[in-house]
Amino acid sequence: MSKDLQNQNNNNEEVDLLVLFNYLGDKINNLVTLVKKLVIGLFSIFIYASRAVFNNIKLIALVMVLAGVLGYVLQKANPKVYESSMLVRTYFDAKYQLATNINYYNALLGDQDYDEMASIFEIDQKAVSEILRFEMSVGPETENDRIIEYDAFLKSIDSTRASEIIFEDFVENRDIYTGNLFEIRVESHKKNIFKRLETGINNSFENRYSTKKMEKRDSMIVIKRKSLQDAINQIDSLKRVYIKVMQNESVSPKANISLGEGFPLMQEKSQTKEFQLLDKEIKLKAELRVLDEQKLEENVFFDVISSFQVVGNEVKHWQDRYALIFPVLAFILLCLGYLIKKFAIYVKNYSA
Repeated sequence: MSKDLQNQNNNNEEVDLLVLFNYLGDKINNLVTLVKKLVIGLFSIFIYASRAVFNNIKLIALVMVLAGVLGYVLQKANPKVYESSMLVRTYFDAKYQLATNINYYNALLGDQDYDEMASIFEIDQKAVSEILRFEMSVGPETENDRIIEYDAFLKSIDSTRASEIIFEDFVENRDIYTGNLFEIRVESHKKNIFKRLETGINNSFENRYSTKKMEKRDSMIVIKRKSLQDAINQIDSLKRVYIKVMQNESVSPKANISLGEGFPLMQEKSQTKEFQLLDKEIKLKAELRVLDEQKLEENVFFDVISSFQVVGNEVKHWQDRYALIFPVLAFILLCLGYLIKKFAIYVKNYSA
């Protein structure tokens, strides 16, 4: 009885495996058939398209050559465009005023208000009319620059929140106003106008907010400097007191009597206090030097890292290469026309 039951179970398992293998075999066959049809279909499309091209090669070649000649003529007829850029570093948040003014200049060019532009840049209207656009972008930066910006950002926010922001997220989510190094780019039909634009752009940084921020910084430096200088004066007074005490101890009879094991302890104690005062004085003077350096380095609203070139570089955008674009467009239009023609013929001959 048990042997019959075991044989029946084995037979059932064999049947299940057979059904599974047949199922998988059918699916694999269907997949192979689908891939084969897809390859054949793509190959057929390629052959039909190639046949259409070869059958009309003379017409296609003629149209593309004519389109290329037309594009070349238009490309040569269009005035050349030149570009130049300057690199600046801003202070006291003058970057916001710069961005506002760059947008304002582009708006004036869009409205063809050359009179106002000529007044801003102190050049003639004819030269201003040759300007095409102004652009402002983030200046070139190294990995160290990004790390410095990241550290400054973390110090400006809550420590709990700072622990949740990693360097990669900071770099990915920055905007143009994150740093202080910017590239100002100008495009113009006139290739030697760029140097004449620097005066107007240099006036784009100063504003009331930045001026007040500089004045506030200067006032804080004065207060900190006075506090540090007072501390240094107090240290000088204490140093003179210690020196006087040591001088008195050196000539006092009582000090001579106390010579022995206790003397080195008293001498070491006096030297230690004097060294601590000297170390503190050095640190305070270093802080004073940092304040003076800060005021010396950041005493303007911007620094020009590199100025405009005397003669700009010719700009060649891909969309202005008509000699290449026109033949491609002509070929695409011929293909569309051929497909439309075939579709129209199919519709006319179609019968339900």
